[in-house]
Amino acid sequence: MSGGDAKKLVRSPSGLRMVPEHRAARSPFGLDEPPWVPDKECPRCMQCDTKFDFITRKHHCRRCGKCFCDKCCSKKVPLPRMCFVDPVRQCAECALVSQKETEFYDKQLKVLMNGATFFVTLGTSDKSELMVCRLSNNQRYLVLDGDSHYEIEIIQISTVQILTEGFTPGGGNTRAIGMILQYKVPGSEEVTQMKFIAGEDFSCNKKLSAAWLAAMHKATKLLYESRDQ
Repeated sequence: MSGGDAKKLVRSPSGLRMVPEHRAARSPFGLDEPPWVPDKECPRCMQCDTKFDFITRKHHCRRCGKCFCDKCCSKKVPLPRMCFVDPVRQCAECALVSQKETEFYDKQLKVLMNGATFFVTLGTSDKSELMVCRLSNNQRYLVLDGDSHYEIEIIQISTVQILTEGFTPGGGNTRAIGMILQYKVPGSEEVTQMKFIAGEDFSCNKKLSAAWLAAMHKATKLLYESRDQ
């Protein structure tokens, strides 16, 4: 993994942000600050249509950049995907999304960094290797350690399919048992596939593996959203 993960404190119109010194070192789950809708283009609240005047002031949502009155943009919510140091003002819709993401940053990201154990099969091989899989501290690499060692850059991952078992016609609960991951090899258009299966023996701790897979599923959704921005 490359170095250069130092961070710096910067001030934007939206608030203080702790960002990587080099853009290439940013988290793959991060979002750029949106451009603010110019004041002259929003004479009314973009939610309730209240007209702005000396008493009814306009406020910009830090997540979407749209313009709202205080009533429609009063919540201050953490926004770690944009690296804000403190909670920032967001409209009701964006605040709800950010609150859901807080669980990922507070809980599931730690699960991914702590890692879990899987039997990993590379490509079309019929041999699997027991490996500890974890997310690097800078969130940029999926690190696999066993007799072999792999570092997969998160931004190179193209698809993630979670494998489950336990579905019943009556709607019984399913359990995540593994995943199929495809990623591009840097410098080429070649796509490599890896299959991860939770071990059946006690040492592999299937409950921990299931929690890691659930966190990876959420991480994949955030990754796709970052790309679509």
